[in-house]
Amino acid sequence: MKKTAAILIIAVIIVGGFFGIRFYNKYFADNVAKEGYFHIPTGANFNQILDSIAPYLENREAFVDVAKDKSMDRFFHAGRYRVQNGTSNTDLVNMIKAGNQTENTFRIGDFGDVYQMVGRVSRKTEVDSLKFVTELNKIAVQKGYRNAEDLKKYFFIDTYQFFWTVKPEEFFKKFDDQYKDFWTAERIQKEKQSGLTRDQIYALASIVYKESGGKPDEQKTIAGLYLNRYRKGMKLQSDPTVIYAINKESNFTTPIRRVLYKHLRHPSPYNTYANAGIPPGPICITDKNSVDAVLHAENNNYIFMAADPDRFGFHRFTASDAEHVKNARDYQAWLNSREIK
Repeated sequence: MKKTAAILIIAVIIVGGFFGIRFYNKYFADNVAKEGYFHIPTGANFNQILDSIAPYLENREAFVDVAKDKSMDRFFHAGRYRVQNGTSNTDLVNMIKAGNQTENTFRIGDFGDVYQMVGRVSRKTEVDSLKFVTELNKIAVQKGYRNAEDLKKYFFIDTYQFFWTVKPEEFFKKFDDQYKDFWTAERIQKEKQSGLTRDQIYALASIVYKESGGKPDEQKTIAGLYLNRYRKGMKLQSDPTVIYAINKESNFTTPIRRVLYKHLRHPSPYNTYANAGIPPGPICITDKNSVDAVLHAENNNYIFMAADPDRFGFHRFTASDAEHVKNARDYQAWLNSREIK
């Protein structure tokens, strides 16, 4: 009798152990074949979710069992999710049900216009570029502007984090809030003292950014120079504005690299060789440093600047016409020696 009982106990332990191991493997063991990211679109069905996640699973059937057992076939969140080694089916299912998606990194660069930016940004979102533009246009109109291009000043060059499922209005709100935070009482006071409108500040800041190559070293000096020209009634004569005017007409598909004399006559309100004053808007999305450089421009007497061939990325500044002619010739010779056209 005792022998029989012992055998039964051993049998129960073996069977229990067998099913316990199966239960553990199904619910709590690593079921990841490879690491990566998968997407669940808004309105997806269970089969679409399986198709997205299957390439990352060792055992698809085990995942299906756990997902259905935990009602994930009915309750889940759209998003971009990360699969990591060591993750169990339970972890995966709970992640999807809770909507714990992984954010995407977005780099907002010095795009020539908002539509360029949207084209790049929308590649990392569920929303296509057309809908993104349509919604930003609506936001612009609500703010009293013509279209999304007039929202350019709200964006700053930087790296941001967003979810794949971000909606255009959520996307813009981050920048709208950042814009409001940036314009502190101190900056608003500097704005008033400058005698410029905010749109002029951003337009000039974009020129400063382009002329400086984004480096802060010379930005206040460059801002002071252009303010000198503006206040003297001189044309700004900034090469980046010519490049922008020409490239904008081709939607930035055939960019020019070097400004030639024929380009200086290009008809555009942004061409500061053809028009006096500050352009009607920014020639690119700019950064905070460039705006601050305009607000805290260096008090100098410079009128001219030319790229310095001896220090790549820097400039030679002067108030002398003759000295500027020499500086410009040195730079043109440098371009020609490298056959830059």
